[in-house]
Amino acid sequence: MKRLIFSFFSVIVSWYNFAQNNNFATQKDTTHLDEIQIIGRHKLSHYRQEKTLSSIDDYLEKANKITMIKRGNYAWEPTLNNMASERLNITIDGMQIFGACTDKMDPITSYVDVSNLDNVNIGSGQSGNENGHCIGGSIDLKLPDSKFYESGLKTSVDLGYETNGNYKISGLDLEYSGKSFYFNLDGIFRKSDNYKSGNNQEVLYSQFQKYNLSLQTGIKVSENHSIDANIIYDKANDVGYPALPMDVSLAEAVITSLSHNYSNNSNFIKTLESKLYFNSITHIMDDSKRPDVPIRMDMPGWSNTFGFYSKAQVSTNKHHSSFNLNGYYNQSLAEMTMYPNNSNEPDMFMHTWPDIRTLNTGFFVKDIYQINSNAAITNSARLSYQNNRIAKEEGLESLKIFYPDIEANKSRILTSIVSVYNFKKEQYSYSFGLGYGSRAPSVSEGYAFYIFNSYDNFDYIGNPNLKNEKALEVNFSSSMHKNNFHIGIEASYFRISDYIIGDIDPTISPMTIGANGVKLHKSLDYATIFDIYLNSSYQLSSKFSVNGTIGYNYGKASNRKYLPFIKPLSYLAEINYSTQKFNAAIQLTGNGNQSQYSSFYGENKTPAYALLNCNLGNAFDYNNNKIVLKYGIENLLDTKYSTFADWNGILRQGRNFYINLSFILK
Repeated sequence: MKRLIFSFFSVIVSWYNFAQNNNFATQKDTTHLDEIQIIGRHKLSHYRQEKTLSSIDDYLEKANKITMIKRGNYAWEPTLNNMASERLNITIDGMQIFGACTDKMDPITSYVDVSNLDNVNIGSGQSGNENGHCIGGSIDLKLPDSKFYESGLKTSVDLGYETNGNYKISGLDLEYSGKSFYFNLDGIFRKSDNYKSGNNQEVLYSQFQKYNLSLQTGIKVSENHSIDANIIYDKANDVGYPALPMDVSLAEAVITSLSHNYSNNSNFIKTLESKLYFNSITHIMDDSKRPDVPIRMDMPGWSNTFGFYSKAQVSTNKHHSSFNLNGYYNQSLAEMTMYPNNSNEPDMFMHTWPDIRTLNTGFFVKDIYQINSNAAITNSARLSYQNNRIAKEEGLESLKIFYPDIEANKSRILTSIVSVYNFKKEQYSYSFGLGYGSRAPSVSEGYAFYIFNSYDNFDYIGNPNLKNEKALEVNFSSSMHKNNFHIGIEASYFRISDYIIGDIDPTISPMTIGANGVKLHKSLDYATIFDIYLNSSYQLSSKFSVNGTIGYNYGKASNRKYLPFIKPLSYLAEINYSTQKFNAAIQLTGNGNQSQYSSFYGENKTPAYALLNCNLGNAFDYNNNKIVLKYGIENLLDTKYSTFADWNGILRQGRNFYINLSFILK
């Protein structure tokens, strides 16, 4: 297999045009992370989409620096620059939204679908600091802009089926666009049974069912002013998590917003957008469908967020500046009730998140200065105030067992600054950036009370006294174009001070039956994370192209232990054929051995693997309408494998045949 991989790579001598790497409608994004286009129902006319009804998780996983941690077949947790969600800022159209699950079974990306979105903006490191503070970067799931296109009424119907897991997908989109009014109503339904890994082995508790409804509407008040309203309702139930001891009976979200938009290209202020929003999440874990449970538990959680932002863009001769004043108020509450098998014993109840109230407000500024026709420098900074308050008195008293001197309120000042120099000529370009930023501990890191982590088999307790985590970042990228050849390299380095991670406290007894012990969240002196990716492509002819990428990642802490979930050597190689009405591609992708793993944090050595995939597509015109057919085979050789990012080593899907059919009616 290794000879096959390296011989295949020897054929791959270049990568598609660097600018095109932002759009998944044409190819995989393995080079540029600034923006990834997610194609929704309203854009299915672009038939080159590899798999039109893929989940958001599938799309995000195609980016170089993003990896999805999988606990099952649904709701994967995104990591960026080898950092998980607590070090990222994940938003929906700039709106802050926080999961309600203490076990991270409901990342923000699980509460929207491709039918809701227009694109995804990804900011690496401190370049993602506009909507909130982060260390690893940001993922902003962008809703469509106002649509006063005067295109009338349009409809699309989407159907999909995948053999592995008997996975069924259906979607409907209805859109009207006039001169001063528009609306878009869409819905999508997904249902899957247990999937099978390689060699036809069933993975139990991997089923799920989800539906998503969205309504977007707007009114143009005048030539330059419009008002938009959005509401998204997302509900998943009967969601199994084979890597965890519990499943999810309900994950439900209501996401609403009302915004005012102003635009005028002839004025000093080019655009002004102000938004009010509210979102509410309910998440219920239970183990009622698991056999032989030592003690049955219910674990509901709730998260409610109110927020606002006001963004402005201004331009002068050589300066293009943007400003963002934003804030939010969040309530996070989670409970656990244990029901002993002996009916004579009383039920046991506690708050795992003791009703944490978070108030955050901040100001962001960004300026792009055009030095000359080839060079520009981008500077941005953010300053925020954050206050956390423990609202439940019993929760405060519980944490005082471990931290006797803590108070209910904790205030912090957060800062972020980054500067990037860009140079671009006709055949080559490069950039160099420096950044510094800080973040506050997450709700779990600061206030968790006996949250069980099945990955390392420890109970976790938060630490309200944690310092802000701080990071110094250096990044570099360079690319060269010549005729049909392109090659690019990008790298980033993070030195993170007061790195927050769990550490064993042998003096505390665990509460979970069978747990190895208890870990308290503490701050290590520092941790370092490094990644580098090489991308190339070559356009063989107007129809044929080849492309490939290879990446390496490294992470280690001051305690001389490797950091968990650091991606090993990875690679991707692809041959594409494309005409106006037909496209096809064959792809080889995989990882090397995960030799730099950390058993202290629950990791095991993961062997190398390689997958072969094939996808095809056709487009047909019929009476001014369009039919788009996408079909293919994933894991063609039915490889049985597990990756470094699979929680507790759960097996991934084996061979899978899929077909997506879309009708776009004009």
